Amino acid sequence: MNAIDAAVAPEEIPLRRVVVASLIGSVIEWYDYIIYGTMAALVFNKIFFPDFDPAVGTLLAFATFAIGFLARPLGGAIFGHYGDRLGRKSMLVITLMLMGVATFLFGVLPTYETAGIFAPIALVTLRFIQGLAVGGEWGGATLMTMEYSPAGRRGFFSSLPQIGVPAGLLLSTVTLAIVTGAMSDEEFLAWGWRLPFLLSLILVAVGLFIRLKIVETPEFAQVKASGTEAKLPLVDVVRSHPRNLLIAAATRVANNGLFYILTVFTISYGTGELGLDKDVIFRGVIIGSAVGLLTIPAYGALSDRVGRRPVILGGAVFMALFAFPLFIMLGSGSSFIIALGIILGLNISHDSQYATQAAFICELFPPRLRYSGISLAYQLPSAVVGGLAPLIASGLVIWAGGAYWGVALYMIGLALITIIPVYLAKETLNRADSDRGSVAHDSAQVS
Repeated sequence: MNAIDAAVAPEEIPLRRVVVASLIGSVIEWYDYIIYGTMAALVFNKIFFPDFDPAVGTLLAFATFAIGFLARPLGGAIFGHYGDRLGRKSMLVITLMLMGVATFLFGVLPTYETAGIFAPIALVTLRFIQGLAVGGEWGGATLMTMEYSPAGRRGFFSSLPQIGVPAGLLLSTVTLAIVTGAMSDEEFLAWGWRLPFLLSLILVAVGLFIRLKIVETPEFAQVKASGTEAKLPLVDVVRSHPRNLLIAAATRVANNGLFYILTVFTISYGTGELGLDKDVIFRGVIIGSAVGLLTIPAYGALSDRVGRRPVILGGAVFMALFAFPLFIMLGSGSSFIIALGIILGLNISHDSQYATQAAFICELFPPRLRYSGISLAYQLPSAVVGGLAPLIASGLVIWAGGAYWGVALYMIGLALITIIPVYLAKETLNRADSDRGSVAHDSAQVS
């Protein structure tokens, strides 16, 4: 056995351990982000921006939510660079620690009443640090699973870390439901909102324990053993794969915007404009998250059979067609129909796109540039679309005098940004599998 063969021997680590290590970081990431987004919708406008009109305070709270997303491309560039230079595992440990510490500190922040202007400044600073960490988390977690997965099943195995979205969403929503149900609104506003942030420390400790037990991926070990690491991987990606980078970024637009509209914006819209109880929205999110634990791997497996593009396109087209019906269902006044609208949006449109894009985006880039390529492609739309979606949607509702039609058209526009480039792209199924065993294949282009 030569040096490269020894470096990539698959028996070094069970695939199930890699999956769990990748998944738990994703669960923590999304638990943290949904907790923050929910608090931005319900609490932060009152305790960090109390001197403003409630609607303006909500916009400012969502602006702090967006700051974390603006930091994500920078985090993706930093951790992507070192992930392609030094390896996937070390970056996963660092990003998890940064995420966990920042989230825990949210729970001990002073409010505006006790610290004045320093309170929102500290909030923004921690949010920025959290965004940096998340910027590198997805790329590393996805690559750990994807680069260990067997040929012909990369769609399925790459979708498993994506379960972190519904799992984190389910965990955070259940936690919020328990905390809010166990106390009065006054108690929740006074101190109860801190508990979900503080509890994240338990998840971080478990995640670090598991991640420290994994080893480097076979494909990067091959790159390392052959000495073909890129000196400036981000520059090489932009220079050598610009079209694939744009296609990968466009793939993220529709489902990323939809997710934050469904899970963050609908809370403020439902409770503010429609007068709904927040538990009605929570119920739909909880059920949709539970179903997502099954639909995401199912869509990933489907992409191994029919290809990545058909599954992604199906979800994006459904999003465009469902935009107006979604808001009609939200305004129906029926708890069942409201929950059903959220469930359909999450489990049909979002899950089909999100499950499949992990393999699709990874297959657009060679191993030596893959961490940088997928991190940049994933995080740039997150900053421009995901972080701003609740803010833009809230602004559109205010501009339209409380009407939803502006948000529905906004959703259709996001869907089209994904549909057109993915339709024009070439299929990537089995492309990366044919590259196994080859280190230097930078010239490979899907386009």
